[in-house]
Order: sequence, then structure tokens, then C-alpha cells
Amino acid sequence: MSFLNINNVTKSYGSIEVLHQINVSVEEGEFLVLVGPSGCGKSTLLYMIAGLEDITSGDISINNRIVNGVHPSNRNIAMVFQSYALYPNMTVGQNITFGLEMHGVPAPEREKAMNDVAKLLQIEQLLGRKPWQLSGGQRQRVAMGRALVRNPDVFLFDEPLSNLDAKLRVNMRTEIKKLHEKLKKTIVYVTHDQIEAMTLSTRIAVMYQGYVQQLGTPKEIYDTPANLFVATFMGSPAMNILPAKVVVQDNRPHASVATSEGNTVLLPFSQANLAAWQGKDILLGIRPEAITDLDGADRKSSNIVNLQNRVDVTEPSGSDTFVTMTLADRDTIARMRADVSVAAGDVFDFAVNMDKAVVFDPETEERITEG
Repeated sequence: MSFLNINNVTKSYGSIEVLHQINVSVEEGEFLVLVGPSGCGKSTLLYMIAGLEDITSGDISINNRIVNGVHPSNRNIAMVFQSYALYPNMTVGQNITFGLEMHGVPAPEREKAMNDVAKLLQIEQLLGRKPWQLSGGQRQRVAMGRALVRNPDVFLFDEPLSNLDAKLRVNMRTEIKKLHEKLKKTIVYVTHDQIEAMTLSTRIAVMYQGYVQQLGTPKEIYDTPANLFVATFMGSPAMNILPAKVVVQDNRPHASVATSEGNTVLLPFSQANLAAWQGKDILLGIRPEAITDLDGADRKSSNIVNLQNRVDVTEPSGSDTFVTMTLADRDTIARMRADVSVAAGDVFDFAVNMDKAVVFDPETEERITEG
């Protein structure tokens, strides 16, 4: 059995079921991120692991012990909240050790644990201050210190970086990742930010409308999304989704797509099994970085297709230039190198990496994996 096991878990408020048959297994030392839009149920699931919300049906076990009905204080978990939840009348040191004091840990042990955690988080100089004297990033470190000092089985993070500014959020992401690599502890982390999910996790559970849409590594989620929601939610800019039709030519399946110039282009698939979809409508998914200029195309790919089309908009972003064109009557974003010479109105030779293309059924919105 996994270290943290969520087995057929549901949550209802009255007659309304908000979480539906959740099954997630987390190995010891994993960093699992629950990601999804507001209202998808990710925080509710985290609170059920913590014991702050009751389970309607199913089981949650931690370290081979079913914890349904077990009080939060007896689950050996530690939680870091979005609001930091620090006691304003206590010093940083008192905030960090308060939980240990409540559990009857002797003062010398509390002192040692506090100093060890303060050194790990580099907040030794803050131990005598009050929360109101700290910056947002410092408060977040203190909140993490209060969790770390208890040496729990599982750490639970509830959108801990959402109150920080963009630069500090990036810095704290790095700190949390370093911390996980040092401690090798099991972490379940909730966020609505897909960049946080991709950079922090060993695995991601993408949630929507109370269901886990896909569970996998960041690479699996990004390269082979299970459905249209995952494809468009994960990635910035989002994956391009183009209505197309499958055409078989020379025994090879192609996606037939209309350009802004009124032409139809045939983009050959790398997956031969798509020939079974001959004549059928599909949704073609291509990430922006899989559409670039000819010189910037992936040399390792065996299926780079030249596509000539008019440029609508260019957006320099420093390290990249994003180029928007129209394909299949939809805005389609390409990601170019910063030094590419391209301007709005140009008819440009785009390179499309069809090795990276994914295909969805327009009726079910599920990724097509078989012919």
C-alpha cells in the first residue's frame, strides 16, 4: 500500500456531491500537486486528508493507518495555510514551537528543534520578532517552520504562495523545492497556478468539477494530456486546439487544416493508427513551442512540416517572440526565438513539429490513443 492512499473518496454537502470517487496513491517522499481552477475540489480534498473536513464515503490512510474520523492532531500531519495563520502576540520562535508545547514536548527539545528549523529556513535572525514585523516571504517561512518542526508523516500546503508578489513567488518555489529535496518528506500541495504545479511536483493531479481528470508526472501531463481540459489548462500559453479532418494520403493519415490565406494544408501525423479516423472530424492539439521558424525547429524530430501562413500579431517577451496567426479560423500561437525577423502582415514559413501533436475526439473531448 502507498504511504498516503485516497481510496474511492467522495464528499457531499447535503444532496450535492462535490468530490466524486477520488482515487490517488502517493508514495513516501513524493511531491504531489493538486491543481485546478477555483471550485474544482482541490482544497476540499486537502482538508479531508488533514481531517478538517469529514469524508462522505471511501477511505484515507496515512502510513498504513486508516484515518477516517481521526482528529487532525492525531494524524501526524502538518499544514501550511494560505493565510499563514500566525499568532500575532507571539514571537517567531514561539509561533514555531507552540504546537510542540501543546504536545508536551520538553523545553530543551523544543529549543533544539526550533534552532534546527530556523537554520534550515535561514530565519535565525527573526526568532525574536513578531509577525507584524515580517515581510510576506518571511511570514511564509515561519509558517513552514511551524510545520517542519513537528517532523510529520505528511506536509499539506494550501496555496501557500498566492499572497506573495510574482518575484517572491518564484523565489519561494525554489526554496520549497530545495526543502523537499533535502527532507525527502511526502508533500501534498494545492495550487491553481499550473506553473507552480509543473515546477514543484513529482506528480500532478489535475482536478476539474470534482473529478481527477489526469494523474501523472509533469511530462506526462504536458506532453500527453488525457483530455481537452487538461490540454488547455496546463501550459502557458495554452495548447493550440484546431478543428481538423483526417485525410489519408499515400497510406499515411494527415490533418487537413485551413490557413488564413484560404488554402488547405495537410499535416502528416506520426501516429499511423489515426488512419482509422479517415474522413472524421478531430481536434488537433499543438503546443506553441512546437510551431516555430525553420531554423529553430527541433533537429531530433522526424516529422517537421513547413506551413506558410500570414502573421497577425507579434509579441516580443525578451527571451522569446510569440507570433499569432490564424489556422482553422482560430488564433494560433507560435513560439519563436527572440532574434527571429518576423512582423505582422508577413507571409512566414512556419515549422510545425507533428511529432508533438496530440489528437482529441470532438464529441468526448478525450485524447485519441487508438485507431
